[in-house]
Amino acid sequence: MLETPATRAPEDDPYGPYLTLDRQHWAALAAVRPTSLDEQTLARLRGIDDPTDADEVREVYLPLTDLISLYSERTGALFSASHEFLGLGGSRTPFVIGIAGSVAVGKSTTSRLLAELLRRLPSRPKVDLVTTDGFLFPNARLTELGLLDRKGYPESYDQRALLQFVMDVKSGMPEVEVPVYSHNEYDIVPGRFITVSRPDILIVEGLNVLQPPRIRRDGSAGLAVSDFFDFSVYVDAADSDVRDWYLARFMKLRETAFRDPNSYFVRFSSLSQQEAERTALTFWDSINGPNLDLNIRPTRARATTILRKGSDHQVSWVRIRKV
Repeated sequence: MLETPATRAPEDDPYGPYLTLDRQHWAALAAVRPTSLDEQTLARLRGIDDPTDADEVREVYLPLTDLISLYSERTGALFSASHEFLGLGGSRTPFVIGIAGSVAVGKSTTSRLLAELLRRLPSRPKVDLVTTDGFLFPNARLTELGLLDRKGYPESYDQRALLQFVMDVKSGMPEVEVPVYSHNEYDIVPGRFITVSRPDILIVEGLNVLQPPRIRRDGSAGLAVSDFFDFSVYVDAADSDVRDWYLARFMKLRETAFRDPNSYFVRFSSLSQQEAERTALTFWDSINGPNLDLNIRPTRARATTILRKGSDHQVSWVRIRKV
């Protein structure tokens, strides 16, 4: 598609060198193929109060799946050509996708939808989805470090273990284990792991997966998880909208999951409506909002694709990195 003034991002655009397409233009890029998700499948994949419907899948996620498939095919071709040139053997390494964005913005739904749609491609690739929650330090360790109230900030993760995991998968290790995180217990579950076994495509979802490499004391740069991504997506929305979605989700959980007597958050289930709203907004204003401002949003311009949502939680436009 040719660039037009309506689709070209301005030179001072903080998003960077992207081609911007409104939803109508983006939807027109989808390949014509019989891929659809029934309502039962959508209900399983959607997050709390997420309105993603069949139209959203067809107009937003099918074109994105097709673009990722194109990237994957070309990456595989480059792998084969370069290895032939260098006289190297070995099978192709997994194609790794990173998905980032704020708490409550809907990145988990995006991740699950993409995983489902990618599995339905004609080549039927093996797709695994891993969230970075499993690489949070246990609460006991976070308490020792004085970081329990900063859970979700980059420093609250075992970055070395996360990096090693992605490196191991990317290098073709037969089996790689990931610690299990319980949202109900708000902690790592001791002794429990999930196993990732040679996927064709690995999706890594998390708040901070697009963080750049850290600068060492000697001025050199280390490795970052994002160095091993072949494609990345940032799910974006206005701060006020994400704050509203966070509040709505908290209130929904107060009526459901928080009522579990084994839940870490059971104490919030007995709060009045006003107290619960005040508590949720305090969490947002003191933890999640600042984390978005300081750590998450600054990584947005590092993504291959940005999905921008409107106040209705629907994707209104898409930006694709040009260079």
